[in-house]
Amino acid sequence: MRIRVLGTLHAETAGVSIAPSAAKPRQILALLALQSRHIVPVSDLMEEVWGAGPPRSAPTTLQTYILQLRRRLRAALGAPGPLPGTGTTGPCDPHALSDKDILATRHGGYQLEVADCDVDALEFARLTRTGHAAYEAGDMAKSARLLNSALALWRGPALADLPHGKHLSIEATRLEESRLGALERRIDADLRMGRHREVLGELCALRGRYPLYENLHALLMVAFHQDGRSSDALIAFRRLRGTLVEELGLEPSPRIDRLHQAILRGEDALDAWRGSGTGEAAGLAG
Repeated sequence: MRIRVLGTLHAETAGVSIAPSAAKPRQILALLALQSRHIVPVSDLMEEVWGAGPPRSAPTTLQTYILQLRRRLRAALGAPGPLPGTGTTGPCDPHALSDKDILATRHGGYQLEVADCDVDALEFARLTRTGHAAYEAGDMAKSARLLNSALALWRGPALADLPHGKHLSIEATRLEESRLGALERRIDADLRMGRHREVLGELCALRGRYPLYENLHALLMVAFHQDGRSSDALIAFRRLRGTLVEELGLEPSPRIDRLHQAILRGEDALDAWRGSGTGEAAGLAG
């Protein structure tokens, strides 16, 4: 099975789509996939779909949605039973897993048995963990490679075509924050390998997308300074400061100010940024 949530929802088994068309079953499938191999309580699934005040019919309706998902699985795996709404089945495979093996009923909830590598969000988490570990170990080339692979899994905003209840909202926010952290760390690794010209265009675009995220602006300042464009680095600082003051009534953080002062003194910007604690998550998310 392959499930993608880093963008629009896509799910297939043996080349056959198992993604429902209706919104609520799609929410359920996405939440189960994000918690793959863990029990998702019935209460969480109902809260995701119906909010804090589910109707009395919610438990029965939830069971119906689970049954629909299992039927789609059964059809894709080649077991008897039509794909809902199509009247067709997948190719027969005597060794196919049961739909109940994959979408299992557990005490108080349901559990989707899918390997981490088959859910893009879980594979993203694995790659970012190893990428961050490589960075901390000083292997910038390995870190950049792994984080690039992780970021390449994204096809748009997380869970882009799904309604977000409480739990998917939390997951979407968590994933986007992880994406931004991986992006920042990958660019930092590139700068440490002298690839400032390669990342300048990307950083300029990111500045417009995340106008309040200080760390990306700082990396842009570093890249400009490394490229011998200190005046552009100072302009980038003034632009960030103006946005922060206008939008939030705040001055740039002491971290950014130290970097600014180092550039004014003609010191190595990357050393100044490293000394101020690049690994800290000090940026403001826009």
